[in-house]
Amino acid sequence: MRSHLLNDTTAEHYRRSVTEGVERVAAKLATTDRPFTGVAVDTLAPRIERIDLDRPLYDTAAVLDELEDVYLRDAVYFHHPRYLAHLNCPVVIPAVLGEAVLSAVNSSLDTWDQSAGGTLIERRLIDWTAERIGLGPAADGVFTSGGSQSNLQALLLAREEAKTQEFGRLRVFASEVSHFSVKKSAKLLGLGPDAVVTVPVDHDKRMQTVALARELQRCRDAGLVPMAVVATAGTTDFGSIDPLPEIAELCEQFGTWMHVDAAYGCGLLASLKRRALLDGIERADSVTVDYHKSFFQPVSSSAILVRDAATLRHATYHADYLNPRRAAAERIPNQVDKSLQTTRRFDALKLWMTLRVMGADGIGQLFDEVCDLTEEGWKLLAGDPRYDVVVEPSLSTLVFRYIPAAVTDPAEIDRANLYARKALFASGDAIVAGTKVAGRHYLKFTLLNPETQASDIAAVLDLIAGHAEQYLGESLDRAS
Repeated sequence: MRSHLLNDTTAEHYRRSVTEGVERVAAKLATTDRPFTGVAVDTLAPRIERIDLDRPLYDTAAVLDELEDVYLRDAVYFHHPRYLAHLNCPVVIPAVLGEAVLSAVNSSLDTWDQSAGGTLIERRLIDWTAERIGLGPAADGVFTSGGSQSNLQALLLAREEAKTQEFGRLRVFASEVSHFSVKKSAKLLGLGPDAVVTVPVDHDKRMQTVALARELQRCRDAGLVPMAVVATAGTTDFGSIDPLPEIAELCEQFGTWMHVDAAYGCGLLASLKRRALLDGIERADSVTVDYHKSFFQPVSSSAILVRDAATLRHATYHADYLNPRRAAAERIPNQVDKSLQTTRRFDALKLWMTLRVMGADGIGQLFDEVCDLTEEGWKLLAGDPRYDVVVEPSLSTLVFRYIPAAVTDPAEIDRANLYARKALFASGDAIVAGTKVAGRHYLKFTLLNPETQASDIAAVLDLIAGHAEQYLGESLDRAS
């Protein structure tokens, strides 16, 4: 069994095994003609359940054959131009190369003596991102597993900076279309059930600053503590960007921590055309970025950035066997001092490889392309009498609803849209997401693939209409 350990004596075995796997994936990518096979849970689950994990196959080729049957054939492929559903991006090759390197070397980014150069590369990327945001010379941060963890850590820092142990008095303000992790984080941090104050949005799905000011004043008048305002730069459902400069003014006025959840919109940091959409982000106390959304990185690759490095002390704990207090005095760069995690992958390497091969402008160009495409998609939807589109896009999301000419019952229209989405998924021809707007079911395109064209959008709209019309026709047949 030692022959399977990766070391100096097994380097050739490693090369052959990884090459076999890469060739299988490359062949699959080259021949995938739709984003999904449409396999049902009841079909796929028995294939996996009947595998006896206590009886190894002892052969890489045989295992890869089995993997084809239980995973590769039926995986959802984000690289396909008609995958239009969630915030999943196709990934760039330099980042995939970085993934292969970091997995093999297996550095752990908690302490210097487990990572060395990895620690310094992560720190340099944090500095680079903070510079792009404009947070100033005292900024710092750390890579995380994703936006939810980044938001949790940001609110932990805000809670501690609020300097009260009466957690029931603390309030967090976020728009009604902010990410669910805000409420989840509040619960995990021991805040009261009423801790998150929902602020209404305007027609463009942006936080209403007049309403925010009113809620902040109401909080103060009631003797409560306005702990943080969470502004969103790229909401999950609409891609909308809250008015960051106005929110920054209010946070300064009320002495409130300003957090910007830019998990989605962080791609604008590299944009050649749209960087101004993030004006005001430089005034934030903390910022969430998800490189694995709009920087075209494999999951996971994310970070939390803070204006004042000293605030990261609220996540610092010392252990004699890992990061003793004397290590800080000796200026040993242990990243665990800043992180909610201990053992942590060298995810920063993927972004490093991408920047060194493609450059930031290359990333920004790709993100601008999907935003340009979304503007084309908006025009298609706005000019199509079959559809109602909710809001003109800021980034790369379109939310819309099929509206049949002969049906006026909103509930029946809901069912037609739900059916169309499920039928499209089952066909495997395309994948779209869904959400609710004012209690009604809508469909959603999240466009993150520069290979997607306006013709793909038009074709998927025709498919959706066809499925919806089929449902409505069958519904009429049943009613008669």
